[in-house]
Amino acid sequence: MQALEYEINTLYSSQGQTPFTTVGFGLGTSWIEREIQKAILQIRIEGLGKEKRTAIFPKLVFTIKKGLNFAPGEPNYDIKSLAVDCATKRMYPDILMYDKIVELTGSFKAPMGCRSFLQGWHDENGKEVNAGRMNLGVVTVNLPRIALEANGDTEKFWKILEERLDICREALVFKVNRVKDATPENAPILYQFGAFGKRLEKDQSVDELFKNKRATVSLGYIGLYEVGAAFYGPDWEHNAEAKAFTVNIVKNLWEHCNDWGNEYGYHFSVYGTPSESLTDTFCRLDAEKFGLVPNITDKDYYTNSFHYDIRKPVTPFEKLDFEKDYPKYCSGGFIHYCEYPNLKQNPKALEAVWDYAYDKIGYLGTNTPIDQCFECGFKGEFMPTERGFKCPDCGNTNPETCDVVKRTCGYLGNPQKRPMIHGRHKEIVTRVKHMSLGNDATSAARQG
Repeated sequence: MQALEYEINTLYSSQGQTPFTTVGFGLGTSWIEREIQKAILQIRIEGLGKEKRTAIFPKLVFTIKKGLNFAPGEPNYDIKSLAVDCATKRMYPDILMYDKIVELTGSFKAPMGCRSFLQGWHDENGKEVNAGRMNLGVVTVNLPRIALEANGDTEKFWKILEERLDICREALVFKVNRVKDATPENAPILYQFGAFGKRLEKDQSVDELFKNKRATVSLGYIGLYEVGAAFYGPDWEHNAEAKAFTVNIVKNLWEHCNDWGNEYGYHFSVYGTPSESLTDTFCRLDAEKFGLVPNITDKDYYTNSFHYDIRKPVTPFEKLDFEKDYPKYCSGGFIHYCEYPNLKQNPKALEAVWDYAYDKIGYLGTNTPIDQCFECGFKGEFMPTERGFKCPDCGNTNPETCDVVKRTCGYLGNPQKRPMIHGRHKEIVTRVKHMSLGNDATSAARQG
């Protein structure tokens, strides 16, 4: 595990990015499986190099299952306790709730990357297949723009949404057909030598691997909070009518995807988009078109998928109770986050949230300050500024002697070292400023 972490964190793609990798674990019960699980967590806690920096990849996803590791006395509870300790110090692992994942997706599997989930699928022999399956593309619908165009008229909102979803359908079908233009010889590792789970002859159609809903195609969405704000005001989260309206939006997307899947033979899924640059791009474009609309375009970002407004103080329990109703209709991709103060001295507080979440949501990430200054020794949360992050004790901003780790788009990243990649720095600073407001134990759960 140590060799794997060093290998991954010293490799870079041609774009200067660390390879995106995810390790899912937590269900093994034999002695060697237990030792591997403990090693994964112990190596992550130890950190990288003499400075003990936080490893960015691989992303760690730990599964909790009642009867196995949920409560004291269960066989692997000691490993869950180690996972809690690791999360307070390194943010990872994220957590999967075994029973809820089965309920939401049809069977148990770890996510692909930060939040993508395959739906249960069986081959012609009735055997469930996850290995070798794939996603053929994502198209994201800009919900806040539709709400702004509707200008308070819900009937107009539904009408415009229907028109935009028709465009999304065309775009997704185009993506599928474009991929089908490939031949097995174009990518022999994928198609001829088994990486996609089957071996095709060079004259076979690659569609053999995609059709009958074996492949997924995803409809993403962004800005559900902003839609609610457009129709019901900025504090709509406790308004039952507003909540039902936003749930129905995601349900509407889900119903369209079911219809498309039955029509075209591919699994269309609703995906809580890990917005990446869309968080900034969609908002900026809408600000140019509609001006600075309070609580919508004036924030410089749109809220990801169904997440609670990050500017509001809310407990982790309230946040999870609010968000739990949405993943039922977006099981193609989802994750929940809670924001905490420093929990290194109080890991039981984090475990209490994990336990509370077990029967409510499927996938939970921990956000807690783990920045380090190697000049003065400070450990905690660095201050966001327009020029980067700085140590609150000594003012250090040198990326070589700072370890600034924030979660962006579902993954951990170091914005101090590469602050301008994809134009993300402004968004990260804006979000961290909001998350830093009232950062105490009773009001510290906000979207990452």
